[in-house]
Amino acid sequence: MSSIFLSSTAIATATATATERTNFSLFNSLRSPSLSFSRSSSSSLSYTFNPLSIPKSKTNIRTTGRIRVRCYAASLSAHNLQWISAVSSLVLILAKGTAVPKSFIVPLFALQAPLGVVTWIKGRYGMWSAFLALLVRLFFYIPGELELPFLALLLVIVAPYEAMRLRNTKEGAVISLLIAVYLAFQHFSRTSLQKSFDQGSIVATLAVICITVASLLLLI
Repeated sequence: MSSIFLSSTAIATATATATERTNFSLFNSLRSPSLSFSRSSSSSLSYTFNPLSIPKSKTNIRTTGRIRVRCYAASLSAHNLQWISAVSSLVLILAKGTAVPKSFIVPLFALQAPLGVVTWIKGRYGMWSAFLALLVRLFFYIPGELELPFLALLLVIVAPYEAMRLRNTKEGAVISLLIAVYLAFQHFSRTSLQKSFDQGSIVATLAVICITVASLLLLI
């Protein structure tokens, strides 16, 4: 009877030892490569951390991510290009020293204005701004340079859905680039290249260049 009890105890001890070894080997297979485990005779578990054992693949991933973030920050987004084009269009409308037909700037502004500006114009505040500008236009004389922004407001407000769908499309970008190239041709053909960078025409010249470059980048 005692021998049976001893054999049962030995079998249970052997099973527990095998289970513990299996669990420990499974834990070793799942552990991080940067951690080193050791087991002493007193069944205590200890580990040491080696910073040089970090896989190179993780370091490469982090480095590549930083390079991508830097390249993305350095590049110009479509939203920034739209703001550059819109501000340059307004500057060209108000600038002097150029003989470009400024009425072409109004559809260019409607096609390349940022979405936030178009939403504001079509909203409540844009409606009130156009209404007040119309009242002022009825009773007072407004110079042509100041009348064009009012016409841009009206054009965006009354533009049908099919016309506004040209925004942010290849067709709209092609139309904007054609208008920008035409404005640049009119500006530099009616005045010499040297006079274009004089004190009286430098602002208009820079605005024309910004509009043309922004329209080209938005097409690309």
